[in-house]
Amino acid sequence: MDQGSTIVLVDCDFRRRAAISHSLAGTGIHVEPFENVSELLQRWPHGVVALVADEDDTIRELIEAMAQNGKWIPVVAYAPKPSVPRVVRAVLAGALDYLDWPVGEAQVRAAIALAQESGAAIGNVRLREAMARSRIQKLTRREREVLEGVADGLSNRKIGERLAISPRTVEIHRANMLGKMGAHHTSEAIRIAIEASLVA
Repeated sequence: MDQGSTIVLVDCDFRRRAAISHSLAGTGIHVEPFENVSELLQRWPHGVVALVADEDDTIRELIEAMAQNGKWIPVVAYAPKPSVPRVVRAVLAGALDYLDWPVGEAQVRAAIALAQESGAAIGNVRLREAMARSRIQKLTRREREVLEGVADGLSNRKIGERLAISPRTVEIHRANMLGKMGAHHTSEAIRIAIEASLVA
């Protein structure tokens, strides 16, 4: 990471936010502090890395917000003495790295450099996955089941047999599914399902 880089800091704890900003002040890393994701969304940054306190659902909330806005910045999560399941949850939600806070400047720089290096490639994949998941979440349980049948290459009749509903009902669910997903045809819906990891 070069001198003069900017990071976004999202932390609802005012004292910790101030301490982190202060600790990085003389390092050449410019810190833009935000109290929460909502505040960040009002002034979306460009070409940066987000250092985000892993509290409540902040990581998931930020990833979902990026999916809805079609924008991506690499996320590095942090927390004091995080448990392994907590780190795993954050990474599965979309964080590229996780820091056990407090850490030194060298560790912050290394995490940010890693996020910047892998952020562009991974970010595109993560963003597409998150956007696909947000589309899938709009579907009812039955519409998801129809989508899975479609992805398995089944006809409306076969999907109906699998779900114990009529082919006409399958057709209605299929049309609703395409509309909610913003898909113009079945193959596009299948692609979205694959990106969302709904189907293999």
